[in-house]
Amino acid sequence: MKNLFDDGPRQEIIERINKLTPESKQLWGKMSVSQMLAHNVIPMELALQNPKPARQFMGKIFGGMVKKKLLSPEPFKKNGFTPKEFRIDSPKEFNEQKEKLLSTVNRFKRGAIKDTVHPFFGNMTEDQWGQLQYKHLDHHLQQFGV
Repeated sequence: MKNLFDDGPRQEIIERINKLTPESKQLWGKMSVSQMLAHNVIPMELALQNPKPARQFMGKIFGGMVKKKLLSPEPFKKNGFTPKEFRIDSPKEFNEQKEKLLSTVNRFKRGAIKDTVHPFFGNMTEDQWGQLQYKHLDHHLQQFGV
């Protein structure tokens, strides 16, 4: 599985982000391209946050099962569940969000995640963090045809 910590996949993601324009239209879902860019920054900033928020009760019950499914080779489902903390409902400025996401992708390097306990999924390896971030970005870039 591709990993955002690896140079090749990270460069691929950067090139795909750079293909987006303010006119890029979603192939599914409700977010605009600017909202999608803002949405993708949130889980990456969570990954880079040290320490992370405390583990959620529901995550202690279901987190391992959900983590296993999300880290499988199976693609994310279109129009899947989005936690309220990751929802972007207000309009966003495209260039600002694009630069913010590119900056966050460039900060996403091995060794940057000190606290590896995800607030919902629980313990994660560095590689699992990198795989999950790549897969999430890939899903939303496909959503906008890049």
